Amino acid sequence: MSESDYKESFINSPSTKWTEGYGKDSDIIISSRIRLARNLAETPFPQNSKPEAAKKIIQKVDEALSQSAKKQYEMLYMEDLQELERDMLVEKHLISPALAKKNTAGVSIRNDEGVAVMVNEEDHLRIQCFMPALQLEEAWNLANKVDNLLAEKLNFAYHEHLGYLTACPTNTGTGLRASVMLHLPLLTLSQEIKGIFAKVGKLGLAVRGIYGEESEIVGNLYQISNQVTLGLSEEEIISNLSDVVGQIIALERKARENMEKQYSRTIYDKVWRSYGIMHYAQSMSSVEMLSQISYLRLGMDMGILPNLSARFLNEMMVLGQPAFLQKQSGKPLLPEERDWERASMIRKKMQELER
Repeated sequence: MSESDYKESFINSPSTKWTEGYGKDSDIIISSRIRLARNLAETPFPQNSKPEAAKKIIQKVDEALSQSAKKQYEMLYMEDLQELERDMLVEKHLISPALAKKNTAGVSIRNDEGVAVMVNEEDHLRIQCFMPALQLEEAWNLANKVDNLLAEKLNFAYHEHLGYLTACPTNTGTGLRASVMLHLPLLTLSQEIKGIFAKVGKLGLAVRGIYGEESEIVGNLYQISNQVTLGLSEEEIISNLSDVVGQIIALERKARENMEKQYSRTIYDKVWRSYGIMHYAQSMSSVEMLSQISYLRLGMDMGILPNLSARFLNEMMVLGQPAFLQKQSGKPLLPEERDWERASMIRKKMQELER
């Protein structure tokens, strides 16, 4: 594809690396992400940078990746994108909501969308690597390679005792944030989830919604990540998170087995009701869409709906977000109009699936 084709794909296509749906424990884990925070030495943090200085930092990162990665990356400047296009990148999880609000920022995206390097968010660089399902170690290996590649061209702010220096002290040290997105419908339904996450918090892990900090938890989707970056190695952080996630996976599987044995009719009814709603609903909010997709995903994983795929559901989850709906319709939409447009999109996707 040409450069313009890649840019078009980054913004307009719902397909991205984490939506692919394959990999270990893909029946419960939607995606894995590694994020590394880095800053340039002897350079003010982004919140203290002037516009011209911020633009030079974007150019430095672009040059570093272009020279080292053989044109695998494309830099998108936020000032060149419409607000709707920025929001679409947020909905694909390629950039954060905070970056989308800044004109003096950019993101360099690898052609397969497995890597997105945000520039001038809270830190000068936030290297993000995405994988479908439970692939934390694979994502870390990739992030480490990108980090080393950039370090050959850029001088990062580093302290002998503290580690990598960051705008927020909670990221100082490794600068690493590891996270996984889990689908936990049965633990949520049984109310066990509250006790589990109370224990998770005591282990230095945070539980958030699908768009990170301050985002609402909907569709039985939970994002779990480390909170501590100082005093632990990258390997220790990833190992600790993997151990906890493994225990949660086992609990969700046990809950599914028990529910299937004792309440199989209840599960079948919920799954098929959602299937019918997705075929015929005329209006649907984003919250309801995620709730219905949750039951379809459960039906798929339990073999009730074998014609579905994780990729199909993941991409529909992206297509049903506000910015994607408005881009598809070609005009701004009020919330009520988006609900009608969302239901129409879902009906078409379900009909395509049947065919």
